[in-house]
Amino acid sequence: MGALGCQLELVDGKEDTWSVKVPPYRYRDLEREIDLIEEVARLYGYDRFCDTLPAKTEPGSLSPEYGIKSKLRAVLRGVGLTEVVQYSLVKPTGKEVNLSNPLLAEYSSLRSELFAGLLDAFVYNQDQGNGALNAFEIERVFWQEEDKLREKDSVAGIMGGNITPEGTWINGGKGTPMTWYDAKGVLENVFANLGISVEYRPDNIQERLHPGRTAALWLQGRRLGVFGQIHPQVGQEKGLPDEVYLFELDFSLLLTVLNRDSVITPKFKSYSTYPGSARDLALFAPLDLSVTDISKVMSKTGGKLLQKVEVFDEYKGKNVPEGQRSLAFNLVYQASDRTLTDKDVDPVHQKVRDTLIKKFDVTLRS
Repeated sequence: MGALGCQLELVDGKEDTWSVKVPPYRYRDLEREIDLIEEVARLYGYDRFCDTLPAKTEPGSLSPEYGIKSKLRAVLRGVGLTEVVQYSLVKPTGKEVNLSNPLLAEYSSLRSELFAGLLDAFVYNQDQGNGALNAFEIERVFWQEEDKLREKDSVAGIMGGNITPEGTWINGGKGTPMTWYDAKGVLENVFANLGISVEYRPDNIQERLHPGRTAALWLQGRRLGVFGQIHPQVGQEKGLPDEVYLFELDFSLLLTVLNRDSVITPKFKSYSTYPGSARDLALFAPLDLSVTDISKVMSKTGGKLLQKVEVFDEYKGKNVPEGQRSLAFNLVYQASDRTLTDKDVDPVHQKVRDTLIKKFDVTLRS
């Protein structure tokens, strides 16, 4: 130990146990017991140690958290979104966690959300003449809860702009703006590729989003996140078009749901080789009755034969009763063991119609 500059003292009452006193000039590199062991090994000589490999080796693998993050990134890239990585340090606005000793006053807080950075990135991309930014970010956010500091991983994304470029013959050369349903379709593809079923419910608590075009996302009875169009005032302040959409997801809930063998390694389910039978169903429904509630009742009533329920038309205005809207659905019935006939489909379809009238205040049109 003298070669290391250390002093040894025998511990009273313990044989072969020594207390090592580290000199002041070495307090930075000899802080722990393992540091001292490393120094002794260096002086003894690494070449004098046995180099036998362990008798049993284990293959490496990704942790569930890292594996699900990788899968989520691949799915988001697969629907056309670009991953962005931004600073965790932001300008203070009064809502973030402030640092006690920041390097710069302009970046003296930890971000509490990902929306602000994505909006700024969209603006910058647009100002540089690169058009709309369709992107996502999986990073950590921070907040203060009473006297404790909290942090978690969050998933957020932004979409918008034209889905067809300007200058083409489509739509008179003006381009086709992305609609709320286009953006929702992108998000639906993400959930479908992850193998989860997400419910949409009306929501208006996010101040950056349009109060009438925002939906809360629910997964297995728990709030997963939010999706909606930006608030017109936010778009006006930042010089953004109205057709910009944001979504945010709770990664901890995704980790809980996706960390199952049935999701990570899904079992193959054979496709039906028999054609489906489609039926259209149109109705007048109250404005406060959501499409989700109607679709749930249809799917439950239709049972195993009803494979798909999809709304394809909505109309408000002339010839529609006040306080209501016209909705049209496409229902596809299909079996895996036979071609369905009208005798198979008609009773089930009529049951769906009767259940809608009984359960909701709707008027069927077809």
